[in-house]
Amino acid sequence: MQESEFYLVDAFSDGAFGGNPAAVCPLTEWLPDDTLLKMTQQHNQSETAFFVCHKGGIELRWFTTHGEVNLCGHATLATAWVLFNELDYPDARIHFDTASGRLTVSRDGEWLTLDFPACPTEAQTPPAEMLSALGIEHYVEARKGRAWMLVLENRQQVEAVTPNINAMTPGEHKVSITARADGKYDFVSRFFSPGVALWEDPVTGSAHTMLIPYWSEKLGKTSLFARQVSRRGGDIRCELKGDRVLMSGKASLYMKGHLFLR
Repeated sequence: MQESEFYLVDAFSDGAFGGNPAAVCPLTEWLPDDTLLKMTQQHNQSETAFFVCHKGGIELRWFTTHGEVNLCGHATLATAWVLFNELDYPDARIHFDTASGRLTVSRDGEWLTLDFPACPTEAQTPPAEMLSALGIEHYVEARKGRAWMLVLENRQQVEAVTPNINAMTPGEHKVSITARADGKYDFVSRFFSPGVALWEDPVTGSAHTMLIPYWSEKLGKTSLFARQVSRRGGDIRCELKGDRVLMSGKASLYMKGHLFLR
C-alpha cells in the first residue's frame, strides 16, 4: 500500500469557498499516468496537481478528470502555497519544471506571484455556433490564442452571459469573455471550457496569459488589477513584463489528509 499526502486549496482566494479549488498531491516518484488520472477522477476537482521533488528541482504536472493538460495557473498557485506553508520550502521563489517549460512562483507575504509566458492573440472571426451557444449577438472584438477571447462592452454584459454549455463544441470552443471595468478593477472576465470537463472555470490563470497582454495594450499600462466574475470569483494582480506575465493571488487551505493506494 502506498500512502500520499493530499491537500485541497482554494487558489486566488483569501478564504474558503472562493477562488478556484485545486487538489495538490506530493509524490516521492511518478506513478503511472493511468493511476494519476484515476486519482484525479476520484478527487473530482477541476484540476489535480502532482509534483515530485528531486535534486534537480521540482517537476509539476496537472490533470483534469479528462486527462493531462499543459498549463494550469490556479493549481500551480495552490501547489506553491502547499510547499511554502505546509512543507516548509525555505526559499522565497520556487521553480517548477512543467510541460510549458520552467515556471516560477515567488512569495511576498500572503501574495504568491506566478511567472508565466505571455500568450499572444490575433483577431479572428468566431464560429457562429459558439456565439449562439454563448447567447452573444454583439461583441467589441474577437481574438484567438490559447483559447477564444471575446471582448464585450462592459462588466454587466460579461456577468449576464448564460451559455448553453451542451451546445458548445468540446475543445474548440474554450472561450474567455472579458470587458473593461470601472472603479477598483481594470478588467473582468469569465472562462468556459466544456472540452476539459469545466463548464465555467472559477478563476483561470492560463486565460490571463492572453488577457493581460491584450488589456495592457488597450489601457496603456503594464500593471493591472483583474476580477474573474464567476460565481466563486477571484482577484488577480497582473503585470506584463516583456514576453512574460505575472499573476498574483492569495490562497487558502480547505482540507488536508492522506491518500492510500492499494
